[in-house]
Amino acid sequence: MSARRWTAVLTGLALPLGIVATATAPSATAIPTESHCGTEASGSGNNGFVDHAQLTRTLENIERTTGGTVDVEVIGESNQGRDIYSARVGEGDTVVLVESQIHGNENHGTEALLDLLRRWGGSTREAAALREEVTIVAIPRLNVDGGERDTRQNEMTWADVVAAFPQLAGVAPAWNYNTRVGGFDVNRDFNPDLDYVPQPGDFPGNSADTGWYITPEAQTVRDVYRGLESEFGTVDYFVDLHNQWSCYATEDLESMSPLSISAKFIEDPAEFGTWPKFDMDASERANVAVYEALQQQGRSGYGDVTLYPQDINLPGTALGSFALRGSAVVLFETSSQTQYDGMKRNGMLRKQIEIGLGGLVDRVADGSIASLDPATYDTIPQRVFLPAD
Repeated sequence: MSARRWTAVLTGLALPLGIVATATAPSATAIPTESHCGTEASGSGNNGFVDHAQLTRTLENIERTTGGTVDVEVIGESNQGRDIYSARVGEGDTVVLVESQIHGNENHGTEALLDLLRRWGGSTREAAALREEVTIVAIPRLNVDGGERDTRQNEMTWADVVAAFPQLAGVAPAWNYNTRVGGFDVNRDFNPDLDYVPQPGDFPGNSADTGWYITPEAQTVRDVYRGLESEFGTVDYFVDLHNQWSCYATEDLESMSPLSISAKFIEDPAEFGTWPKFDMDASERANVAVYEALQQQGRSGYGDVTLYPQDINLPGTALGSFALRGSAVVLFETSSQTQYDGMKRNGMLRKQIEIGLGGLVDRVADGSIASLDPATYDTIPQRVFLPAD
């Protein structure tokens, strides 16, 4: 990598690296795996991102300024009584369901979705053409309680669960319950059986098990998904917008990676029953669409996309459960969570999601996604972990 390129990466990502000497030095162009990322808590937390009241006003404004082309609805309510919103745009026969902020401290997807909804609902010829082909249903912030208190988990006790499901009295709390925070990792509460009713024998479970739909957030997504299945037959695409640790590099150690993506969440679909619509190739093509959209940004740093670890089996995630039902799935893991970086690189990270997700929707709308080679997915570089100072 040239000095100019390396300087551009550091400037664009605002992520300084301190090089640590090793006995066997790597090449001059590579980032040593012992490098320290240099991130530190910014102290801003979720300050600067839209809070729940601002999100509400922003969605209302988008609906108003687009003349109802973007249709905003209340689709559920959190355990603390906050409204959970969806925004729907388009009338095409292919449906794309996008969810953001299932973890409360992962904000960039929410901000990017608000920008994309303005674009998709706009008056341009391109937006109108897209709406004829695709129906997009976005849940801009699922975990509204966790978003307010800046935690990964929602705000719900095990006692709250037992009150809602009396058959669970005396059962050990679900494995994804955090007693210190008093809330659940909602992204472990999904089940490919949308009619599943919590059973005492299925608790506490583990990460290789399906979930239970015991949280109002997971129930809300399930109900939206079920409604779309009734309307469209299959939810063609499901995209989940997350954030991850700040310090990953591409596997060649040439660049920092600001985004990891993935199509794989189920090791063996047959382990969980018969799911004839499961289509790994479709998920891989969807991820390739995201990857190629970002590659087209040249040497900006947006193209330094990596693969999320592929040796996972997570049927209790929304991505895992919905993949079994036949959705082509895409995980976005954007660099940085609020406790690490706060608002650092906010503009770049939001734009990255807009480019990747927008590129996917464009490919779906014009039909060109069918021509993508799923084998390209395996050529996406693996991510490499770098420790912080």
